Amino acid sequence: MIEPVFLDLSAWTLIGEGDPRPIAAVLVSAIAVALIVASYRYPNVRETWSVLAALTKFGLILSMLPGVLGGETYRWTLGEFVFGIEFALRVDTLGMVFALLSSFLWIFTAFYTAGYMRGLNEHGQTRFFAAFAASLSTAIGVAFAENLLVIFIFYELLSVVTYPLVAHDETKEARDAGRKYLLYTFLGGGFLVLGGTAIVFWLTNAYGSEATVTFGETAQHLAEAEPLYAQVAFAFLALGFGAKAAIMPLHSWLPDAMVAPTPVSGLLHAVAVVKTGAFGVSRTVLDVFEPDLAMELGMHIPLAALAAFSFLAASLIALRKDHLKRRLAYSTASQLSYIIMGIALLTPYGIVGGLLHIPAHAFMKLTLFFCAGAIHVATHTDYISNMAGIGKRMPLTLSAFGVAAAGMAGIPLIAGFVSKFYMVIGAVGMEGQTTLFQATTVEAHFAGIIFAMALIVSGVLNIAYFWPIIYTAFFESEDNHEAKPLIENKLGGLYKSYHTNEQEAHTDGGKQTPKPDDDEWDSEDHGYAVDHHPSDAEVKHVEEDPLAGAGDTHADDGHAHHGGPPPGGWERRQPWNETTWLMLMPITAIAIGAVILGVIPGSVGFLELAIEVAEDRTGQDLMEVFSS
Repeated sequence: MIEPVFLDLSAWTLIGEGDPRPIAAVLVSAIAVALIVASYRYPNVRETWSVLAALTKFGLILSMLPGVLGGETYRWTLGEFVFGIEFALRVDTLGMVFALLSSFLWIFTAFYTAGYMRGLNEHGQTRFFAAFAASLSTAIGVAFAENLLVIFIFYELLSVVTYPLVAHDETKEARDAGRKYLLYTFLGGGFLVLGGTAIVFWLTNAYGSEATVTFGETAQHLAEAEPLYAQVAFAFLALGFGAKAAIMPLHSWLPDAMVAPTPVSGLLHAVAVVKTGAFGVSRTVLDVFEPDLAMELGMHIPLAALAAFSFLAASLIALRKDHLKRRLAYSTASQLSYIIMGIALLTPYGIVGGLLHIPAHAFMKLTLFFCAGAIHVATHTDYISNMAGIGKRMPLTLSAFGVAAAGMAGIPLIAGFVSKFYMVIGAVGMEGQTTLFQATTVEAHFAGIIFAMALIVSGVLNIAYFWPIIYTAFFESEDNHEAKPLIENKLGGLYKSYHTNEQEAHTDGGKQTPKPDDDEWDSEDHGYAVDHHPSDAEVKHVEEDPLAGAGDTHADDGHAHHGGPPPGGWERRQPWNETTWLMLMPITAIAIGAVILGVIPGSVGFLELAIEVAEDRTGQDLMEVFSS
């Protein structure tokens, strides 16, 4: 039998020690930044660098997957950084979950972004692509960081390099959203993470044999420390990372960041930014404190309770959002809390469900945002109340949206069902003796049942805020529609869908009267830039379709209308000519990926990685847990 031959990169290490692939995976997109900027005069070349960097990054990370699944770790170090702490990268099973996901989805995002930015003839495209590549570089740094200090550095760098993306439009609203994003994630979240890192360093020095912030080496020292100090460190780190995961009450930056172009929304919600927050919480619980100590300190139940409150509250708020991207933003705030709750359950099945929901949510939510962006590029429509009958104009896009929305609600055969099923089983099996509230095993079981019920209720709420979009797109027409569940008015439907003596009722689907001016509008969203001046709705309409090779003449958009059906209604189109292939290909591929994760999750790699993490951190075999 011929053994496979792999390229030996160990001799290529010019700086540092160890396997060069971890640092190469970080630097490849950083090098792409320089190439993108240098190619600013040649858009095709510039975007080719993005695609090549994405493929190279994914190839490097994929080459380490077999070894990681076999129990190997790949380590690279630059040496001592400060106070004896090394600047080191280490690839383990947990880091591989996030790195493999983000590098794979970046390939499709690179194609989609090219179609989107060209389709709207956006300004500053070179800066946009450069910042996009830099954000993926820092995200991989977060995934492969060996200790708290290194993860903090990449965590903060991610906030800095994504600011130009959030503020891309350069309007007052965009700059305000960018400043709020930095305030929450760079200053607020970063301060808490740095504070928690400092406390851990001090506690391991005071109560252990040596000061350390290396993952996997801190828990044994923290177990000897005063419980109150360890609880404070846990709270600092969990909330610091939770700020970027948009856990309540640190969530308000995320809906406001929807002022950014849709590819940025996809990056923020699915590929990199919010996932670093959820990943950071996972590192804190599983590798800084480890399950046994976290359970002994009693911090897992409050963290799970906060997450449960967050995903229920965010789902309720999402019901009242008419702007599609804003509804999706609150959906993200809800779904990210699933991950945190799954990890906080500290049961093997709960941990598997939480970790598996990282890729499951990414595939589904990226599909949803890509669909929202395609709808805007093709029709300039952003409000759900303007989408009655739009399914015949964009059948493939809205079908993919429906598949992803069903997965978000936990419908079987789509990725979201598998991860949520694991979490429900993990919640029911919750147990443990804690010191914070002196919770007994019986009380922990009761808390687990409450968390399982919260997951089920949240799934119903997901159906409630996604179904109206699918219903109005496929089962209503421009001139025949009815009010749907809560959007703006507390009684249901749009405020103007309720008739007065002077005006006949108008329903969600047909906005026959314009939205009130800003000074007349008194809904709960007053003052939010994304509702009154959404970035995707402010792009100047052009008569000629700028999408090269799309075969799309924008017959619907040949009028001066802005959003909603044009005079005469939506034109019926075939799936292959509803928008450019640069957008349809990523939408279709990622939606299919969400189905594959739901039908054969064990064949993709993410489930196997999640199981290995859960069994390694808890010391329990999943089949033994099930049989007992």
